[in-house]
Amino acid sequence: MTLTSKQPICFFWGPELLMFFNEAYRPMLGQRADFALGRSFATVWPDVWDDVLPVTRSALSGVVVKVDEMPLTMTRNGYPEQTFWTFAYTPLWDDNGRVAGLINTPVDATAAVKDREALAAAAINAETMLEEQRQNNRQRLILQRELAHRMKNTLAIVQAIVSQTMKHSGNLETAAERISGRLTALSSAQDILTETSWSAADIVHVVDSALRPHVDGSQRVSALGPHAEVSAQQALGLSLAIHELATNAIKYGALSVPDGQVDIEWLVGSDKTLRFEWRESGGPPVMTGDRKGFGSRLTERIVPAYFGGKAGVHHDPPGVRYLLEGFLETDE
Repeated sequence: MTLTSKQPICFFWGPELLMFFNEAYRPMLGQRADFALGRSFATVWPDVWDDVLPVTRSALSGVVVKVDEMPLTMTRNGYPEQTFWTFAYTPLWDDNGRVAGLINTPVDATAAVKDREALAAAAINAETMLEEQRQNNRQRLILQRELAHRMKNTLAIVQAIVSQTMKHSGNLETAAERISGRLTALSSAQDILTETSWSAADIVHVVDSALRPHVDGSQRVSALGPHAEVSAQQALGLSLAIHELATNAIKYGALSVPDGQVDIEWLVGSDKTLRFEWRESGGPPVMTGDRKGFGSRLTERIVPAYFGGKAGVHHDPPGVRYLLEGFLETDE
């Protein structure tokens, strides 16, 4: 029965546990099949002997031992293999009623274990991919909401620029010129913010970009201050303020004459306080006007609100001076 069974069976007999097996067991021996018959357990399986010794001793004590998917590293084919085995060790008694050996009915569970592990890994991988997709979807929704918020803010600024400029301009030609300049300043600031995904902008880049359309490459305009991040709204507001100041300087102030000079300087404190100053000198005599248009309200009321501070235009004898004091913010 043992020799003809399709179930792999081997048994070990005697003090040295000499090994005997049927044909169904032979493939499990690998390259050891040709010399294993009649050899001792420890001689045939030296690579796993220490691992199975505890259950072997239990079987030799008269106890039936069943093991599920025991991991064993075998070198039966000349190289290490990670294998898994389900087997039962059943005691064998001699004619005197003493345990003289044991019978082993093994099942090679390696393929089943590896398939299950592969399936578990695939499930984890699939869950990871699903979670990444969920994260991407959440991020996309956040970006869509943020984009909508940015667009609403931008449209509100554009609407204010157009309506207030029209209200405070004497004719359509003047209004069109002013609107065009202000929207160009707004567009330049948005270009900077687009490069940083609307998260924040470097104040140095904001100032340089806002000045670029108004300077001719000479040294008549100087800008000095540290690098620091400002929020998207603050970048837009500061760009518009610089545009207004530069436009007025070109038309009426220091930049309207060859020897005029504009010095821009800002300081940033450790507590993120900002002191931004625009100073003109060498221009025509400063004229103080009673009528204030949208440009004045923009620089003195709207922009400082973005910085949580205050601002004012001062008509000093050397030239117009604009002082903005507030706090820097960055968009999270």
